[in-house]
Amino acid sequence: MTRPTTGRPGVSVIVPARNAEATLPATLESILGQDYAGDVEVIVADGSKSAATRALLASRFTEVRRIANPKQGTSAGLNRALRAARHSFIARCDAHSVLPSGYLARAIETLERTGAANVGGRQRAVGSTAFERAVARATRHALGTGGPRYRVGGPPGPVDTVYLGVFRRETLVKAGGWDETLARNQDYELNWRLRERGGVVWFDPELAAAYRPRGSFSALARQYFDYGRFKALMLGRHPRAWRARQLAPPLLLASLALSLLLGASALLPGALAAPGLAAAGAIVPLSYALAVAGASAAIALRNPDPASLLVPAVAATIHLAWGAGFFRGLPRALRAARQART
Repeated sequence: MTRPTTGRPGVSVIVPARNAEATLPATLESILGQDYAGDVEVIVADGSKSAATRALLASRFTEVRRIANPKQGTSAGLNRALRAARHSFIARCDAHSVLPSGYLARAIETLERTGAANVGGRQRAVGSTAFERAVARATRHALGTGGPRYRVGGPPGPVDTVYLGVFRRETLVKAGGWDETLARNQDYELNWRLRERGGVVWFDPELAAAYRPRGSFSALARQYFDYGRFKALMLGRHPRAWRARQLAPPLLLASLALSLLLGASALLPGALAAPGLAAAGAIVPLSYALAVAGASAAIALRNPDPASLLVPAVAATIHLAWGAGFFRGLPRALRAARQART
């Protein structure tokens, strides 16, 4: 997409996509409709098995460049698009996201003003179904994901990570781009490497990109299982990136498993049964249920919609799937940590 020359730097917006024909049109329309005075190049790295994305671009978005992503992964697609990009500024976008009209202009201005390595903002989760709205409400609250600024908002300034991001091309190239061995957590890992190189990851709450959550319990569970699994691997490689909130889901899952064992032990006959085991085993589940119920009630009071009734089940799915994924990824994480020490 060519715009009149005004001295503003050109921006290449890179979008990894895989079987995202349902959401990709809204994403591309939001990029092509940006209120930005410089040239905007849009590149879709297509990892789809079918020809649907190719046909969509050929029929409706002829100004968008498509490049094949045979590895299909998000990181591989981002790196292929980065290599194909022709501008000195790179904006990363998801095929499930919608950018507000002034997004690029504000991000580039903030990048130039702060000298940051990456500028990004909030993931403004929104949904069209009751389930998607419940996921949006859970993840916008500390109940769902622990309260990082890119989820729940907060003041502008340096942070660990942001949603999406706008970079100088040379910064990404020097850092080595995205880690293609990570199917999830690749943005967090990249931001960690940028900060390790002395860069600043800058959060701007006004950069709020809309995001459509997963549409079913099974899809949500798979997503957060993968988040936990690859978070473990990422932290195994970069142990100093640990944050306390990341321990909450695996500790919760371990505590619930121990509670189940204590409760089961109380039912055994003879010496194996000890008074109070059943009560002890109920402490963690009851405490967790009360905490989720209290936070969910607060969410429901702010959002009087039947969808809020699903928030407790959504939050539990996020927590338990993330924790299970973390334990699934722990063996690889421990091997990665040993390799990092040698």
